[in-house]
Amino acid sequence: MKYTKLGRTGIDVSRICLGCMSYGGGNLGNHAWSLPEEESRPFIKKALEAGINFFDTANRYSLGSSEEILGRAIRDFARRDEVVIATKVYGRMRPGPNGAGLSRKAIFAEIDNSLRRLGMDYVDLYQIHRFDHDTPIEETLEALHDVVKAGKARYIGASSMHAWQFARALGIAEKNGWTRFVSMQNLVNLLYREEERENAAAVRGGRYRRYSLEPAGARQIEPRLGLHQHAHRDRRGDDSAVR
Repeated sequence: MKYTKLGRTGIDVSRICLGCMSYGGGNLGNHAWSLPEEESRPFIKKALEAGINFFDTANRYSLGSSEEILGRAIRDFARRDEVVIATKVYGRMRPGPNGAGLSRKAIFAEIDNSLRRLGMDYVDLYQIHRFDHDTPIEETLEALHDVVKAGKARYIGASSMHAWQFARALGIAEKNGWTRFVSMQNLVNLLYREEERENAAAVRGGRYRRYSLEPAGARQIEPRLGLHQHAHRDRRGDDSAVR
């Protein structure tokens, strides 16, 4: 396995990141097709044996069940200080007010919920899953900064937004002396390549780590090929980690 730095940070991550959206089971949330725990654990164990130390999940994946499965597997198969755990916040976790989004209230509640499900004291990378148009970006960024300063996350990252939104967030964080994003997880695959013009150049120019979700266009291509999972390196492999 080859390793690289996570953006401008000093942390080492494997070139391949195992995305954990497929693990959850229980017909929860939007991922009724996800695997139950007993079928998920062999994938995580095999990834660790292959040298993968970078794992990506989210609070929204199977309404938290993915985080629980990953956390138990890491405790059983790995040393916590040797792996890099990334999770995300934004998606709706419960009905009613404040059950989703990137308000200060939501972020503070969801980081604690994620840590409880993972069974960990901190995550290595805490990412905003989407751009929240209903919350001032300043509120979101200051809350994320406070999460880092509280020791609950080592770094913060972004996912699924326009390049101008990413750049604006970086500028606001720098102006206020807040923790800046170190990574961008965006959608790029064989069917959708707009990110090669949109975020890829911006991220590469700023030396931020880019890693892609659904790199093979899994939802459209894999069912036709009869495949469950496989990874496809982006053609700019030196600039990316693959999820």
